[in-house]
Amino acid sequence: MGMFRLLGLFAIIPTTVLLTISFFVLFTLRKIETEGLKAFGYVIVVFLWIAAALVFSAGIYTVATGRHPMKCMMQEGMKTHMQEMMREGQMPAMMQGQKQMMMKGSMPAMKQGQKAESMMKQ
Repeated sequence: MGMFRLLGLFAIIPTTVLLTISFFVLFTLRKIETEGLKAFGYVIVVFLWIAAALVFSAGIYTVATGRHPMKCMMQEGMKTHMQEMMREGQMPAMMQGQKQMMMKGSMPAMKQGQKAESMMKQ
């Protein structure tokens, strides 16, 4: 948990990069005379500011709570993906034995030597 709080501080780096890029886009817009290109530049600057705000707010959330905002969503997605693979029988051959044990309800702990032997047999 404490590690995510520290990682939240690293949101300052991409935020600074995005704001620096937006500064240079605004700087070059002063030299451009074409109105269509100026409008496009302002749209790009707004998107850069929105992206910087999102990155910075995600960093603040991570520092404040100690949890990453995308962690729960990634875990749920992985869980759903593994359940679909188990239902459809697309598990790799190495995991078929584990699948059968999971379906029975218990999975005994394998020792390091047993793990290597089972991988060698396949």
